[in-house]
Amino acid sequence: MFTIDTFLSGKALYGDDFNESQIAEWFDDEKEGFAGIYANDEVTYIYGYHALNKFHGFNYLPKKSFKKVLGFGSAFGEELLPIKNLIESATIVDPSDAFVQDSVNGIPLSYVKPLPDGSLPFDNNTFDLMTCFGVLHHIPNVSSVVSELARVLQPEGYLLIREPIVSMGDWREPRRGLTKRERGIPLHILQTIAKTNGLEIVKNSLCDFPVTEKVFLKLGIYNTYFATLIDYWFANIFAWNLNYHPKNTLQRFRARSAFLVLRKPK
Repeated sequence: MFTIDTFLSGKALYGDDFNESQIAEWFDDEKEGFAGIYANDEVTYIYGYHALNKFHGFNYLPKKSFKKVLGFGSAFGEELLPIKNLIESATIVDPSDAFVQDSVNGIPLSYVKPLPDGSLPFDNNTFDLMTCFGVLHHIPNVSSVVSELARVLQPEGYLLIREPIVSMGDWREPRRGLTKRERGIPLHILQTIAKTNGLEIVKNSLCDFPVTEKVFLKLGIYNTYFATLIDYWFANIFAWNLNYHPKNTLQRFRARSAFLVLRKPK
């Protein structure tokens, strides 16, 4: 039986061993969490991670058309816009009706609601590209969900994952600007889950250094190639300081997120 210290140390992932009723309770707490923060601002909402996703993820995809794309937890679907000319159609898995729309910038969209246990209503080998940006840390049973994503991914297909790899504070207490249950996923656990499900790690990169984010957000240039490059440099310079739940000020100077470009072998 794991203790809270085991989870805060990053040795185990909190929620990944929950039973069915615990998972259902977590799901109910989180299903409208993101929508409650952002969905009411659709007109003024600006997606702020295009440069980050392109630099760490989309740039490593083969230059070809993707016929069936899955956006896992993709809300309005705006994360797909940097490669909109390569996408024929996209399916978005999201629990909230608040984001549903027919298309985004010319990409036809269809929406599917996830089940609490993480199972997906798709056949094996359905999608040739999947994105999952900042979603898994809202989910308890990450291992099961990644297993499902791997199942519905076509051989030679790509799965892009970006997740916080720090605790995001003590999730047992309310945290400003965060949903009730979200917590980061330790990097070594995220990598192990991917490999266990037969996915090759094409690229693993660190990002989201706290100082660069604050500076570039204040300057209004966070969502740019320049800011993303500087952030990448600092994240790697301080890679020696990676830790899940900081115990002092120095330990806070580290990358807070990681980007994995995954491929399913033929």
